[in-house]
Amino acid sequence: MTGVVDRVRGALGAHRRVNLDELLERMNALQRFLAAADGHLPEDRLVPARTLVERAAQRLALSRDHTVVALAGATGSGKSSLFNALARLELSPVGVRRPTTGVTYSCVWGPPGAATAMLDWLGVLPRHRFNRESLLDGDDEAKLRGLVLLDLPDFDSVELAHRAEVDRLLGLVDVVVWVLDPQKYADKLVHESYLRQFHRHRDITLVALNHADRLTPPDVQRCLTDLRKLLDQDGLPGVPAIATSAYAAPGWVELRRLLETAVTERQAALRRLAGDVDRVAAELADVVGPERTGETVDRPTAASLTDALSNAAGVPAVVDATEQAYRHRAGVVMGWPLLRWLRRLRPDPLRRLHLPDRPDGPPAATSLPAPTAAQRAAVSLSIRTLADRAGAGLPAPWPAAVTVAARSRLDDVSDALDQAVATTDLGLRRTPWWWRIFGGLQWLTTLAAIVGLLWLVGGYALTVTGLPVPDYPRVGEALLPPVLLVGGLLAGALLAGFAGPLAALGARRARLRAGRRLRAAVGEISHGYVVAPVREVLDGYGQARAALTRARG
Repeated sequence: MTGVVDRVRGALGAHRRVNLDELLERMNALQRFLAAADGHLPEDRLVPARTLVERAAQRLALSRDHTVVALAGATGSGKSSLFNALARLELSPVGVRRPTTGVTYSCVWGPPGAATAMLDWLGVLPRHRFNRESLLDGDDEAKLRGLVLLDLPDFDSVELAHRAEVDRLLGLVDVVVWVLDPQKYADKLVHESYLRQFHRHRDITLVALNHADRLTPPDVQRCLTDLRKLLDQDGLPGVPAIATSAYAAPGWVELRRLLETAVTERQAALRRLAGDVDRVAAELADVVGPERTGETVDRPTAASLTDALSNAAGVPAVVDATEQAYRHRAGVVMGWPLLRWLRRLRPDPLRRLHLPDRPDGPPAATSLPAPTAAQRAAVSLSIRTLADRAGAGLPAPWPAAVTVAARSRLDDVSDALDQAVATTDLGLRRTPWWWRIFGGLQWLTTLAAIVGLLWLVGGYALTVTGLPVPDYPRVGEALLPPVLLVGGLLAGALLAGFAGPLAALGARRARLRAGRRLRAAVGEISHGYVVAPVREVLDGYGQARAALTRARG
């Protein structure tokens, strides 16, 4: 018997201790995964992890001195009789004509009230709770001190509420003893719906072939051998499968010794939680893939998006208007003073678009044309291309999350672009110094021409009226008034000839400067409204991947 117990203890994981600090670190990693994946993955994929984190915190906060063991079985398996036998009391009612357990009964080995909080958490009603004070029963019962034994409802009951109760408690207990009947141990329901789902909890799973007293020893051995094969197919190799009976040989002593081992080690709760972390991490394995290296959003793709947004924002029109406004304003300052008023009658190209010279105050709506259908389509295509490239290689559903993030602020982009254009300093707020020099020279040449003209007109008027005409001063052989008139006109034309190319060169430079500034402003919108949300998802993926890798242990 000692050799059998040692073998079963090894299968129960007695030599595979779970370190509490390591388990807590894995739970923290799972919590970090939830924080990183929240909002990016479907909630139904995160619910098991959220439930586990919450349940683990509750279980560890309750008590590590208690080991919760559940007897689970189908109708007629004899688990209630086994429950009473282990407790050595008649606690759970045993059916006669139709054996059925509809509620959960508990028996606690220890002082009364010691496990009240645990039973409240498990949801066992007070009238179905029983207590054994181990010290009153001598050393034999003291070995089970800290055991919380549960007799679960029948999981094959016609009452759906009974099965729901079983499913709920199977997610909370530390050890599960599956009590099977020799006639129904191969039942499809117990293997496919239950045992197979516990393949990651081998260390806290026991299988008891009950009513073994009804079989001959050779038949018991044949049933156990066949049951062992079924358990191996369920992914439970090495899980203890023992023969039990509540009334006669082989009895329940071996099962009791296994429970004593589990209670003494105080490891069952940790093993249960470690198995739960293994299960949840395995279920989430498909949402992470290879580690991402390099840039999350490549520059050419981001630049293409900026180009598309610039076109949609009317940047080309603003750049053209900036060049035209430069020429217009240069003409107003440096043009022939007598004709400058004609230029002033023409509207300034930038002011026509409601673009202020000093964008310091609250941004006003511009008069830029709305983006065309082709421009909107180009923006949409650029965003989709950026999202596709950024999410390439990521496992589902991360690419979809990247696409959603890329388009999450698309409705706000239009207004943001308009404000960005309206608040960008286009570099025309100051009048260049050389404009003023040319403008001053133009005034001097104009005044010289006017003085020369008035001088000649005055002399002509004196000649017509017969009055004496004073002699005109000379400049060399030429009379001064004609020199002033002609020289002023020629000098003005010459200045205009120099000012025109210089203004054209300055206009081109202003165009390039405005284009760079506008593109930078649009680039900030592109980054803040599209690229940043995409990078947030990709960063979340990286954090989720690292956290889940740590949670796997």
